[in-house]
Amino acid sequence: MNKLVMIIDDSPTVRKIVEVSLKREGFTVVAFSDGIEALRALTTKQLDRIPDLIFLDIDLPKMNGYEIARHLKAKPAWSNTVIVILSRHNGVVDRLKGRLAGAQTYLTKPFTTQTIVDVVNNSLHLTPPTSASGTYL
Repeated sequence: MNKLVMIIDDSPTVRKIVEVSLKREGFTVVAFSDGIEALRALTTKQLDRIPDLIFLDIDLPKMNGYEIARHLKAKPAWSNTVIVILSRHNGVVDRLKGRLAGAQTYLTKPFTTQTIVDVVNNSLHLTPPTSASGTYL
């Protein structure tokens, strides 16, 4: 079964770039424009399974990415889901907040499509880690 990757980002451009890049590599991808919509899909079982990895923007409408990450990591069923923060913020405090919320990796926008693919492969242990695949927390 293909790995399921969820994208939660309010930018249609970012969602499309990540989605196309990962589908080309054989991943199953679902995308949401806000965290409430994504959480609703997860809690009402609109998805047939729990995502293996979630790309999560911080600056989201309705509920920020840190809150979403904390909510997900508080549920035992989602505790093994890898969370990768996507953000335009690159400060130490931002990275620390991501780590405390439960994120394993923090990517700063803009990023390359290869970086996205590498982060998924490395985070899900599908290939040996590469050195240029984002910052691992």
